[in-house]
Amino acid sequence: MALEVLGERRAKLLADPLKVTVDGVVTMDLQENLRGIERQIDGVRRRAAAPDDPREEGEEKNTLVTSALVPSRRYR
Repeated sequence: MALEVLGERRAKLLADPLKVTVDGVVTMDLQENLRGIERQIDGVRRRAAAPDDPREEGEEKNTLVTSALVPSRRYR
């Protein structure tokens, strides 16, 4: 979901000019905003590993264990 939202924001920035200058009045530069969104996309991609992706060596592996609960005495 986060990648989709960030991708939409990136596409919106790329659709318009990144730098606009009105001589002597104002300059608007959105290049840093684009770089920031691209850094966020990269960060999300690095953190969002699928559960079935092979893990790197040294990483902790979480295991789910289940067991049946049985009463200690049998009732009649």
